Amino acid sequence: MNQLVLEASVIEREAVRYTPAGIPIVNCLLQHGSRVSEAGVPRLVDLTLSAVGVGELSGTLAACALGQAFRFTGFLAPRRRQARTLIFHITELQDIQRI
Repeated sequence: MNQLVLEASVIEREAVRYTPAGIPIVNCLLQHGSRVSEAGVPRLVDLTLSAVGVGELSGTLAACALGQAFRFTGFLAPRRRQARTLIFHITELQDIQRI
């Protein structure tokens, strides 16, 4: 299974661009902070993660307010074919203030 659910904020976002097939894409940078427990030891996690919204979701991602927290669902994939770096492909976006 390759599924990631992350509560985070969009801190940077590029303009909508289009693939040669005409599919809209928005790249962004997400920021997450939380307290978790690992092996019984509390830990603070602060991270930034590159993400992308493709297709219909790109419009929603392009319109969301910078700095506002959302729940992002999606999967991890290599940034490019044969790349070692990963990018989070967002497939769902929920406003957590409405949950």
